[in-house]
Amino acid sequence: MPRPTASPGAVAPLHLPFDNSYARLPGHFYARLDPVPVAAPRLLRLNAPLAGLLGLDPRALEGPEGVAVLAGNRVPEGAEPIALAYAGHQFGQFVPRLGDGRAILLGEVVGRDGMRRDLQLKGSGRTPFSRGGDGRAALGPVLREYLVSEAMAALGVPTTRALAAVATGESVQRETALPGAVLTRVAASHVRVGTFQYFAARGDTEAVRLLAGHVIARHYPEAAAAANPVRALLEAVVARQAALVARWMLVGFIHGVMNTDNTSIAGETLDYGPCAFLDAYDPAAVFSAIDLFGRYAYGNQPRIAQWNLARLAEALLPLLDVEEAAALAAAREAVAGFAPLFEAAWLGGLRRKIGLATEREGDAALVRDLLRIMAEGGADFTLTFRRLSDAAAGPEGEEAVRALFADPAPFGDWAGRWRRRLEAEAEPPAARQAAMRATNPAYIPRNHLVEAALRAAVAEGDLGPFEALLGVVSHPFEERPGLARYAAPPAPEERVLQTFCGT
Repeated sequence: MPRPTASPGAVAPLHLPFDNSYARLPGHFYARLDPVPVAAPRLLRLNAPLAGLLGLDPRALEGPEGVAVLAGNRVPEGAEPIALAYAGHQFGQFVPRLGDGRAILLGEVVGRDGMRRDLQLKGSGRTPFSRGGDGRAALGPVLREYLVSEAMAALGVPTTRALAAVATGESVQRETALPGAVLTRVAASHVRVGTFQYFAARGDTEAVRLLAGHVIARHYPEAAAAANPVRALLEAVVARQAALVARWMLVGFIHGVMNTDNTSIAGETLDYGPCAFLDAYDPAAVFSAIDLFGRYAYGNQPRIAQWNLARLAEALLPLLDVEEAAALAAAREAVAGFAPLFEAAWLGGLRRKIGLATEREGDAALVRDLLRIMAEGGADFTLTFRRLSDAAAGPEGEEAVRALFADPAPFGDWAGRWRRRLEAEAEPPAARQAAMRATNPAYIPRNHLVEAALRAAVAEGDLGPFEALLGVVSHPFEERPGLARYAAPPAPEERVLQTFCGT
C-alpha cells in the first residue's frame, strides 16, 4: 500500500535522524514492509528523557505527526521499515523460521551519547513471519514491557527501553477482546542468537559471515583486531551474557522465556512477556504459565544462558576454524568461559549486597548460607537485602531483618558471622550503609502491583496506578515517605502465581 503523506498545509514531517545499517544487509535478512495503520491512535505515555537521549524532540513526538509515527500510521522520512528474520530454540525445541511476526524495525538512530539504537514498533501488524497471528499487541503486555523495562534500566540492568505506548482504538482478540496498543521499543539492536541460527540452519555460511561482521562492527569493534575475530566475538557475547544474567538475578528477576530468539547478541534484556520478580527467595520459582517444567526457573537461568550460547557457537562453527576439530575445541572453550565469568559477577554482586568491599576467603560460603536460610525461612528477597543495609549501620537494625524469617534463629547465627566479617572492612558503617542502599533497591515492580496496574488500565481505562508505579520504580534506590506499600511483599491473597505471554 502507498505510504501516507502529509496533507497540504500540514506541518513538516517529523525529523528522525535515521542511519540504517541493518537494512543495508542483503534482502533475505528481512522483509521490507510498512506498519499497518490503526484506527484511532492516542498517545498513552512518552518517555521524554529517553527521547532527548536519542536526539528526538519530545514535543514533536507528542504532536499529531509524532503520534502517527509511533502508532505506525505514518512512516517518517529516512525510515526503512523491515521485519527481521530469525529462528530459535523455544523451550528447547528448534523452530527454523520465526522472525518479527508483530514488529517492524523503523530504523536506527545515533543518539546524543554517540550510541546507535534501533527504533522498533511492536504490535504494528502482520508480517511474512506472523505464522497466522494478527500482528497486534494488547494494551496489558505493552504497558508491562514499558513498566518493567524502564524499571530494569533504573536498576542498572542492561535492557531494551520503552520510548512510547500508543492506544490503537482497536480491539485484539485473545481469550477475550482486549484494547490494542503499540509499543515503541529502543534497543542496542535486535540481532539475537536465533538470527545466527536462522542462516546456519539453512547452510548459508556466507550470511552467517556477513551477520558476524555486522555485529562486530556495531557492538564489538575490538574483536575486529583479534587474530580470530569470530572467536573474539563469541567470547565477548559470552562475557556480556554472563554479566547480564548475574545482574538479573541480583535483583530477583526471572525472565520467563529465555529462548534463543530472546537472547540478545548485544547483551540486553530482550522480551518482557511472562517475566516476574521474586517475592520470597526460592531458586525453583517459576511464574510463566507456559514454562510447564521449570526450564527457566530463577535458579536455572545461568545454565540456560550457557546452553543458549552453545547454540550460538554451533552456528559460528564454520567461521571459527577450517578444521572441524579445531572449530569445536574453540567453541567449547569459549562457551566454557561462561561459568567462571558468571560466578565472579554473581558472587561479586552478592558481596556488595551484604556490604563487603573486599574479597576474602569464606565470602562465598557466607553469601550462599544467607541465600540458603532465606529459602528455608521464606524471607523476601528484596526486603532482606534492603534491611541488611540498615543493619549494617548497627545491630539495632537486625530486628527488622529477623522479622522476615519464619524462624529467625538461623538468621541470628548468620548475622554473628556477618558482623565478624564486617570488622575486617575498613569502610565506616555510614559509608557502608550508603553503598548498600545504592545496590539494594527499596522498590521493584512487584508482581501484584504490576498486575493491579494493568487491570486498572485494561478494565477501567485508568492509567493512574500504572503512572504511580512507574514513578516509584524509576527511582528504585531512593526510599521515600508514603510509599511503604510499594516496598511491601504481597499479602497471601495478593500473591501472583502465574504470569502470561502477551501473544
